[in-house]
Amino acid sequence: MKIEKNTVVSLRYKLTDAQNNIIEEPDSPMVYLHGGYEGTFPKIETLLDGQDVGYEASIQLEPNEAFGEYDPELLKIEPRARFPEPLEVGMQFEGVPDAEEEELDPSDADDEPLIYTVTDVADSQVVLDGNHPLAGMALRFWVQVEDIRAATDEEIENRHPEGAEAFAFGMPDDSDDEDDEILGGITDAGSSSPTLH
Repeated sequence: MKIEKNTVVSLRYKLTDAQNNIIEEPDSPMVYLHGGYEGTFPKIETLLDGQDVGYEASIQLEPNEAFGEYDPELLKIEPRARFPEPLEVGMQFEGVPDAEEEELDPSDADDEPLIYTVTDVADSQVVLDGNHPLAGMALRFWVQVEDIRAATDEEIENRHPEGAEAFAFGMPDDSDDEDDEILGGITDAGSSSPTLH
């Protein structure tokens, strides 16, 4: 079977930066629904279209083909009192930037919340970065097709493979944290890592 729209693909991959420093090399394959369902990057889907089990290749994605350019406007400084203790660099929170302004403009109400990563903690302030940790970076993927099968009707309707985990390239896995705390418009992202594509 070849990779085509509505096939479920198991893909081994290694992710490195442009200098070949390894960012991620998981033990288990990534499983996604092929055909524009945002299960992986479009450039990788194009590369894999029509390929067989065993196919392997390397491809470089520029920032605009991966996690976007780094946006300095996504840096925020917030009062430390709004956050739980202990607070550490690397913790992540979910929130909508400038939530107060959005309440005034209903057209923005459906904006997706961003995941903010704590990048610095001072006595009274916290620096948050809403950029993906790999934003602004050219990335290199080595991929190898491990398995291909036809998707079920339910998988096509749900737009993802049955039982497949969301893959968040380069994002820390906080899946053991079950608490979601709401802190004045910022929610602890804990167990809800977004699918990034």
